[in-house]
Amino acid sequence: MRYEQTVVPGVYVITPDIIDDIRGTFHEGLRVDGFEGEVGHPFVPRQINYSVSKRNTLRGVHSVRIPPGQAKYVTCVRGALRDIVVDLRVGSPAFGVYVTQVLDAGSGRSVYIPEGVGHGFLALTDDACISYVLSSTHVPGTQIDINPLDPDLALPWGFTEPPLLSEKDAGAPTVAEALSAGTLATWEEARRRDHFVPR
Repeated sequence: MRYEQTVVPGVYVITPDIIDDIRGTFHEGLRVDGFEGEVGHPFVPRQINYSVSKRNTLRGVHSVRIPPGQAKYVTCVRGALRDIVVDLRVGSPAFGVYVTQVLDAGSGRSVYIPEGVGHGFLALTDDACISYVLSSTHVPGTQIDINPLDPDLALPWGFTEPPLLSEKDAGAPTVAEALSAGTLATWEEARRRDHFVPR
């Protein structure tokens, strides 16, 4: 597996080596020992979620308050999607910086999102399915939602017609509103929780 650190500290793109033969393909989706060695801190899966979306569905931007915090290892297991992560850690040297990737089932590529970083995606195909391997279980009332169309973030979703959005996401606060409300994690809180040491 190949690990690429991105411009957002602690966010990694993981690309597997795919073995191909006449039967089809095989690859490792997550190998915790190699992953922890690369990122420099523990990652213990506590919950796995899946969501299935119609083409042009936009989900996000989502994060989780600290505590409890939640790191995510996301993979597209059917179809394709445009995945975007954005640094929401107040005081981070990359606050407001985003990373975008096309994730598709054929590549097996994954993205690791540390605590305090927001995540969202646009489904590029019908029946697109994403898998979330999570470092904590769901705790009601702890999710942070940021409006994915916040003009200050100006995230490059790439849709050509209005996307399908939940009422919750469409009505979510902007980053400025979340800052004012004090709901975002700080850089220091996230680093302590993740035991993250920038390289």
